[in-house]
Order: sequence, then C-alpha cells, then structure tokens
Amino acid sequence: MKQSFVQLIASLDTFGKKAVRFGIVVVFLWIGSLKFFTYEADGIVPFVANSPFMSFFYHHPEAYKTHMNKEGEMIAANHDWHEANNTYGFSFGLGIFLVSLAVLVALHRVAPLPSMVGSILIFIMTLGTLSFLFTTPESWVPHLTDKDFGFPFLSGRGRLVIKDIVILGGAIITMSDSAKLYLQRKNSSK
Repeated sequence: MKQSFVQLIASLDTFGKKAVRFGIVVVFLWIGSLKFFTYEADGIVPFVANSPFMSFFYHHPEAYKTHMNKEGEMIAANHDWHEANNTYGFSFGLGIFLVSLAVLVALHRVAPLPSMVGSILIFIMTLGTLSFLFTTPESWVPHLTDKDFGFPFLSGRGRLVIKDIVILGGAIITMSDSAKLYLQRKNSSK
C-alpha cells in the first residue's frame, strides 16, 4: 500500500504542470483586472515610484508618500493628485498587460509558441517584481517602536512580493511545457 501511494504521488507531475498553468492564469487575470480599480492602483504606487525601472511612468514619483490612500480609503485630493501623476493610467496599462499574459499562457494547447512567449514575459516581469524587495522601503517593517524591523522582517508589501518566487518557478515550468508542445508539433508535421 505504501508503495502504491508513493507511485500515485510520483505520477502527479502532469497534473502539477496543469495546476501551475491554471494558477498563473487565474492570478494574472484576477490581479490584472484589479489594476482597473483605484484602490489597487493606489496600492502599487510605492513599488512603481521607487523602482529605477518604472518610476518614469509617474510624473512625480518622489512625492507619492504625502498622497497615499489606504486600502478602502478615498481622499479626493489624493485621488486628484494620482490622476495628475499618471498613477491610474499606468495601472490601467499594467492591467491590460497582465490580462494579455494570462490569455497567452491559457492558449497553451491552441498556440504553444505564443504561450511560451507569454511565460517568458511573466518570468522577466517577475524578476522585476522581486526587485521591489530591494528598491521599495515599504517592503520591510519600519522602525517605529518594535525591536524587529528592517531586514529580514518583511512588511505586508514585502510578503506580497516574496511570493513571486513561486510564480517565477511556475513560469519556467509553463514556458518549458509550451516549448515542448511546440517542438513536438513541429517535428510531427515534417
């Protein structure tokens, strides 16, 4: 019985690949769709404003701290500032990009080469997301009154970002799986 259970577990790799692909599609569709809502656009501001690779999307990235809305909070003056800062324009563009990547990854069976490209883009984007751990001060617990602050104490934002290591690994699986399917089909058509 123990041997058959281990064999069952050993045979789950194909199911695991499908689960990883499904998970990436769901996460990118969901998070991408949320980028069209004000609270989500406001929430990514510290990441974008502090990134040397993305801060140019905002007109005044250095001034974001005085214009932050908390989740669920709507201060009209802050909202107006974010409108002028291009916070929402950038977030909408990012949302379109993320949803597009989800669709590409989902097209694995129909279009494996574009699906592979989508996975490669997710891999690259995830490296950028992980860079936020180094560029965003809000990724670490601030020094207020507790003795536990800074590295290695991840804040809520930092905990959100560190999980992308799993997406990075998943993107490698989905890109490899799509490349294999593409090559199989190409070789079988010869």
